[in-house]
Amino acid sequence: MKNVIDILEERGFIDQITYEDELRELLEKEKIPFYIGFDATADSLTLGHFLQIRVMQHMQRAGHIPIALLGGGTTFIGDPSGKNDMRKLMSKDFIEHNVSCFKNQISKFLNFSDGKGHFENNGDWLLNLNFLQFMREIGVHFSVNRMLTFDCYKNRMEKGLTFFEFGYMLMQSYDYLVLYRKYGCKLELGGSDQWSNMLGGYELVRKIEKDNVYCMTFKLLTTASGQKMGKSEKGAIWLDENKTSAYELFQYLRNCDDRDVIKFMKLLTMLSMEEIAEYEKLEGADLNKAKEVLAYEIVKDIHGEKKAKEALDASHALFKDGLDSDDIPSSEMNKKDFEEGYPLVDLMKNLNLVKSNSEARRLIEQGGVSIEGEKVEDRDKVVTLEDFVEDKILIKKGKKVYHKVTLK
Repeated sequence: MKNVIDILEERGFIDQITYEDELRELLEKEKIPFYIGFDATADSLTLGHFLQIRVMQHMQRAGHIPIALLGGGTTFIGDPSGKNDMRKLMSKDFIEHNVSCFKNQISKFLNFSDGKGHFENNGDWLLNLNFLQFMREIGVHFSVNRMLTFDCYKNRMEKGLTFFEFGYMLMQSYDYLVLYRKYGCKLELGGSDQWSNMLGGYELVRKIEKDNVYCMTFKLLTTASGQKMGKSEKGAIWLDENKTSAYELFQYLRNCDDRDVIKFMKLLTMLSMEEIAEYEKLEGADLNKAKEVLAYEIVKDIHGEKKAKEALDASHALFKDGLDSDDIPSSEMNKKDFEEGYPLVDLMKNLNLVKSNSEARRLIEQGGVSIEGEKVEDRDKVVTLEDFVEDKILIKKGKKVYHKVTLK
């Protein structure tokens, strides 16, 4: 059986590892507890988080024990990594709600029964810490001079860095120590942007407990153009279907860059490397088949096979007939709203197709808006009941964004 490091490496996950040879040997000999932390800054995980969940699945398949650490404590501060300003402070109720949402979502992908995995909330040990005791036990092991050399802090020095945020690394590092003491956790996993924070915890455990523990980071999910994957014109791509529908997720993946499809198959699906190698042989228009498989597999694993099949059928119907699927993003509106006419720019804004009326007008002037397959040329176009076909109308923005309005 392959070492799980080899599996992660051939699929393109791994960025950096501390003492790789030692860790490789440990993973070969023992079934070890490992963890990934999730700060609860929203009420749903994103497609970016899904890469981390895939890593945990590969690790659990290899017999290792996942600990999903929910940031009920660290979210009160917020990770300063990659941020130009201090994060907006969130209420306890808001964070607790988000933690609950994360737990429900992660439970779908990993086995937490009979000690095969664990959930922990760092709020349980961080929210009631005694400050002086914590600084005596933990703070003494951190060099301010060294911390200021890390990018997560160094990049903030010109604009200002609060002591509040400066404590984040100590809190995250303490998490590792707590999980080591409770479960014998010997490995922290995370995105490459977390390397500095993770080194803090790894070094803390080694100093205090005099044991060998490790860190492994994986590459951030980016597109061939360098953009962070999981972002669309509307914002983040969420795993919660109420925020990003199964159809929207399918279309987002179906429309990925040709250069990305095989990379995303390796990272985001559980298809075997042998099967992926067959898709890697495809070129040109034939790559569309691979894109459909990519989209289908991910939607199936996140929302279930029924939703994936509906999204696939909706995608086919959309390009074949232009209108015939209930899974195209849609809104139900009152027929009375259109009796005297509804300005198209207002309609597009209310459907969240654009952020402002001026954006809608600009798109129309550039030929980027169609109704029922016909390009709209009048920026002052008013949508009336005559535009509807059997009480339905399909609005298209650009090449790939559709929205259906149904009258009631």
